[in-house]
Amino acid sequence: MKFLKIIAATAAFAMLPAWSQGAKFPEHERTIKIIVPFAAGGGVDNAARLLGDQLRKLLGVTVIVDNKTGASGTLGGRFVQTSAADGYTLLFSAATHVLAKQVLANAPYDPQTDFTPVARVGEAPLMLVIAPQLPQTKVAEVLSAARQQPEKWTAGIPAAGAPSHLATLLLAKQGNVKFTFVPYKGTQPALVDVAGGHVNVLLDSMISVMPLAKAGRVKPIAITSKNRSALAPEVPTVQESGIPNFSYVSWYGVWAPKGMPADRVAILNAAINAATTELAKTGVFANLGIEPVTETAEQFRQYIATDVAQGTELLKSAGFKPE
Repeated sequence: MKFLKIIAATAAFAMLPAWSQGAKFPEHERTIKIIVPFAAGGGVDNAARLLGDQLRKLLGVTVIVDNKTGASGTLGGRFVQTSAADGYTLLFSAATHVLAKQVLANAPYDPQTDFTPVARVGEAPLMLVIAPQLPQTKVAEVLSAARQQPEKWTAGIPAAGAPSHLATLLLAKQGNVKFTFVPYKGTQPALVDVAGGHVNVLLDSMISVMPLAKAGRVKPIAITSKNRSALAPEVPTVQESGIPNFSYVSWYGVWAPKGMPADRVAILNAAINAATTELAKTGVFANLGIEPVTETAEQFRQYIATDVAQGTELLKSAGFKPE
């Protein structure tokens, strides 16, 4: 099915007016600026730069990536929100973008109504790791132990409202356990504490936790996607491990300012899908732990609505208060 979607996306791109045959958008003398609301060198930034380079080749225009960090990612988001809705300023961000209202007490915008969804680019599973000193080797064993001694089982939370947080809440809900949550500012300090045995459990992006997992400093237990990952085929999914309906992934997408004309949305959506297809062929997305996604802008909008609804419910049930 996913292969057929990729073929369809490539075909749709091919049917658009050729850029060399006078299409008015994008104009060859203009520059497309992709805003990344996180620091250079991170996972979101790396994915954005791969996509930008591929779009440059496909569209024949200059594409630059500009990092505008700060305010929990909303500084870059605000820059795009207030830019002209002409398709030349885009936001490349992760799933955290759409939950700004639920996580921040004074969010500067509503991600669902103040932006135009253009394309979802990819998704990435999270990996559940535990302290190496613990005897458990399976999800079922972890959950059983946590039910028996909830006061002793702690889970690191690298960022409020991030996929790592929501996936941990979902695991606790479906596994019928109550972890003691320990907040951190980022993945690395949480991961170090798991390696040192100060925190029991961490769920975060595979690409972030795998180096320590491979080195034996943390113990990999499961991944959160429906299927195993080629990056760690020996690690089972949570579904395989006793929670049949569990599935949670981080994801990446592209947004434009609110009110961008539909024809430009369609052109960019097709171009991004074609670029994603090419990145899938070369394997560079896979190296980042990203499974490529190609879908319409409307499918992306619907996906966001579902994701926000689930995230809102998980945060509410956990008693989370915006900060």
